[in-house]
Amino acid sequence: MNRTIMLPLAFATFGAFGMAMAAPAPAQMMAASQNLDELEQIVVTTLGADVGQPGGPLAPIDRRMRLTACPTGIQIDPPANNAVTVRCTTAGWRLRVPLKAGGYMAQQGGGQMMSPMAQRAPDIRKGDPVQLVAQGDAFSISVDAVAMEDANIGGRVRVQTGNNRGTMFAQVVDIGRVRLMGFK
Repeated sequence: MNRTIMLPLAFATFGAFGMAMAAPAPAQMMAASQNLDELEQIVVTTLGADVGQPGGPLAPIDRRMRLTACPTGIQIDPPANNAVTVRCTTAGWRLRVPLKAGGYMAQQGGGQMMSPMAQRAPDIRKGDPVQLVAQGDAFSISVDAVAMEDANIGGRVRVQTGNNRGTMFAQVVDIGRVRLMGFK
């Protein structure tokens, strides 16, 4: 009894060497992923409390996740609803990290829990004049605006320009300077 074995076309045509060249290397198949140990350490350092400690992350970051490596700085939003949001706008991901209540967390008006990170004085206060910047590869536009709420560097703030045509969201990049969301 004769058996015919069918080989894949690439193997039959080019042999084993052709298969090795046709298949991408493992490093090419996987995009660089964010180091989750490093990400967790950034969160712990920012909050000033270790994992499982009052005021720190409730649990370790799930190591099964694969986040694209963040080429720019990681942004951590102030605590809200007993959690912080960790994000990388350039890679397009965000992660909500629940916080353990108690310890340095103080009960504030309205029942919202605040950590020491959120209790620091804001870098921009409601009513402060700010420079609103929209910048691209080939242009840069700036206009005077007014902050509509308190915010810290790296956070988001609503601003209003002098023409009172509505509010816009911007990211605080420095004291008195904000960047229009969606621009570099």
